Amino acid sequence: MGSIEALFSAAAKARLSAYAPYSGFSVGAALRTVSGAIFSGANVENAAYPIGTCAEAAAIAAMVAAGQRRIAEILIIGEGDALVTPCGACRQRMREFAGEDAKIYIAGITGVRATFTLGVLLPAAFGPSMTKADQLEREHGGGPASAPVRRR
Repeated sequence: MGSIEALFSAAAKARLSAYAPYSGFSVGAALRTVSGAIFSGANVENAAYPIGTCAEAAAIAAMVAAGQRRIAEILIIGEGDALVTPCGACRQRMREFAGEDAKIYIAGITGVRATFTLGVLLPAAFGPSMTKADQLEREHGGGPASAPVRRR
């Protein structure tokens, strides 16, 4: 299975597991790390609307839980005529783990409908390279994206 096809399949499967009883709008996401691993997630709504979770955030959390830190590409799938692009908060979440050249595929249930880079979706983004913590990490080997996973 090719790169985009594998992402599409994983995101489509995740979308079927979405918990969206309030909006009825199910979204799935799948990302591929620079190591080639694929992680997926679905949106999870909550009666207290602000604490719901986007599909992209769920996929990123799965990636981090598995000890991975760098996103190479991500695919988001949803229904409807409009493109289901990531919300602003998810664009910023992606920026934490991906460079501005990372590919973002936007799909409907029949396939990919548009492709963007993260830099296009989030221009002039605030990212890890702008923090003092990242500068210190780079001076002493690594950075947030390459930092070891610390277990409790």
